[in-house]
Amino acid sequence: MKFSPSKINTFLLFKLPSAWLCGVRLKRITDYKTLVTVKYRWINQNPFNSMYFAVQAMAAELSTGALVMKTIKNQPQKISMLVASMEGEFLKKAVGKIYFTCEDGILLEETLKNVLKNSEEGQVCKLTSIGKNEAGEIISKFTFNWTLKVKI
Repeated sequence: MKFSPSKINTFLLFKLPSAWLCGVRLKRITDYKTLVTVKYRWINQNPFNSMYFAVQAMAAELSTGALVMKTIKNQPQKISMLVASMEGEFLKKAVGKIYFTCEDGILLEETLKNVLKNSEEGQVCKLTSIGKNEAGEIISKFTFNWTLKVKI
């Protein structure tokens, strides 16, 4: 699969329909950075007139996970990926359009080099996604610990 926003968004529709229904969309992906958006709507609201935290987590996970998927696709060996843990911090009310970015592509490449060198051992890569509103204010921060291991 080619890693373009339209291909990943189609993947969401069929493999992660709850994220797709809530409006989570990949807008940009490069070797080192991703941009995911989600807009506050009725379908993703909480009782406090802002975006439900789990919707923010889905968008943040996609920003890190799409980067992992793109990076491992280009490796000489098949590599498994799995979220080992996640941590979230919520700083402001999420209303309007929220932009989640992950800019940890270099860290991910370094981790994958270690995975390929030590094929028996899995490695953990800590990737961060920062959610900002349309004014550029930080709304939430997420850290995902991705476990990466060569498939045997």
